[in-house]
Amino acid sequence: MIAEIITVGDEILIGQIVDTNSKWIAEELNKIGVSVYQITSIQDDKKHILKALKEAQFNADIVIITGGLGPTKDDITKLTLAEYFNDILILNEDIVGQIKEMFAKINYPFTEVNKNQALVPSKCIPLKNELGTAPGMWFRSENKVVIALPGVPNEMKGLMIDSVLPKLKETYHLPYILHKTVITYGMGESMVASRIEDWENNLPKFIKLGYLPSYGKLRLRLTAKGEYKEVLEKNINNEVQKLSELISDIIVGFDENETIEVIIGKLLTDKRQSLATAESCTGGNIAKMITSVAGASNYFMGSVIAYHQKIKIKELNVDKKLIEKYSVVSSQVAEAMAIGIQKKYNTSYAIATTGNAGPTTDITHKAAGTVYIAIATPTTVISEEFFFGQPREKVIERTSNKALELLKKEILKNK
Repeated sequence: MIAEIITVGDEILIGQIVDTNSKWIAEELNKIGVSVYQITSIQDDKKHILKALKEAQFNADIVIITGGLGPTKDDITKLTLAEYFNDILILNEDIVGQIKEMFAKINYPFTEVNKNQALVPSKCIPLKNELGTAPGMWFRSENKVVIALPGVPNEMKGLMIDSVLPKLKETYHLPYILHKTVITYGMGESMVASRIEDWENNLPKFIKLGYLPSYGKLRLRLTAKGEYKEVLEKNINNEVQKLSELISDIIVGFDENETIEVIIGKLLTDKRQSLATAESCTGGNIAKMITSVAGASNYFMGSVIAYHQKIKIKELNVDKKLIEKYSVVSSQVAEAMAIGIQKKYNTSYAIATTGNAGPTTDITHKAAGTVYIAIATPTTVISEEFFFGQPREKVIERTSNKALELLKKEILKNK
C-alpha cells in the first residue's frame, strides 16, 4: 500500500512551525507495512487543498491530511473535504455529547462555535478525538481512503494510535517492512560506496540500500519489504553480516540508537573508567553529545569550555609561553588542554579541541577550518590535525564526531 501525507497550514510554509506530524505519521505507517510516496505542505486555501487531494488520490491508496479542522474561520479543511466529495455537513450528536462532557469536566462553557466542531461530512466515518474537539474523518472512495486529522500533534497521534492504524490494518492486507541501520564514522559516502559496490550490486531485489550522510558520519540503511517476516529477517541479517566483513574498520553500531556516544558510554561503564572534555572551537558540543545519553553521569565528570586563551591558562594550566610559541590553534596546546582537564577532574580519558571554526581566523595564522583534537589516555596523550573547511557549523559537527571516533579507538587500544 502507498500513502501520501498532506499537511495544511500557512504557519508551516512561512517557517513559523516545523512539520513534525509528517515525520511521525510516516514512521508509524512504515511500521505496519505502508510506504509513504510523498509528503506535501500546502496553504490554508481551498484551491490548493482540492488540487492536492486530487493529485494524492491519483498517486496513492491512502491519503492522510492534517490541519485545518479547528473552529475558526481560517480552518477550511472540513468544508473543502465536503466539497471534494460532493457532500454536505451534518451535525453528529455523539460528537456534540462528547464535547459537552469534555467541557463540563473543566467547567468550560459550550458555545455555538464548539457545536460546529460536531458538523462532519455525511459520507465520512467520524473518528472520536479523546484529546480535543475536532473529530477525525475517514472517507472511502474508489477503493481508496482519505483520512483527515487535526494538526495539533497530540490529538493527531491519539487518533492515529486509537483509530487510524487499527482500521488500516483491518482494511488492507499489508506487507512487512523491515529496516536495519549500520552506523559508520570516519569515511566519506563516495569512498564507502566504492568499497561495497560489488556487495550492493548483488543485493536481493526486495532489499534496498540507502546512504544517509552527515558530517563525519554515514548511516547505511537496509530496507526489506515482503510477505514473510521470517524470510526478510533472515536475508537482511545475512546481508548485514556480509557488509560488516567489508567495512568492519569503520562500523560503530547497528541501530539508529546505537550512536558512537552510546558505544563510548558502554565501553567506559564496562571498564569503570571516566571522561572529561576541554572544548574551544566546539563550544561544548561534544559534552552535549555525551550527556544526551541516559546514564552519562556514571562516567562523564564534566567539561570546561576554554574559548578564550585566558581560560585555557587559568582553568587548564596551559603554559602561556606554549601559546605564545605555537598559538592557541596547535597540537601542543590541544595536548596541554587534554592533560589539564584530565588532571583537573581526575579522569581516565579526556578530549580537547582547539581550532578556527571560521569564518574569521582571529589572531592565529591558521586557515579557517583548521582543527586540532587531542585525546589523553591513562598512559599517554595523542593529537591530530584536521582541515574541515567551511561553514562554521560543519567544522563544529565534524570536529565533534572525529573527536569521539578518536576516543573510541583509544579506549579499545587500552584493554
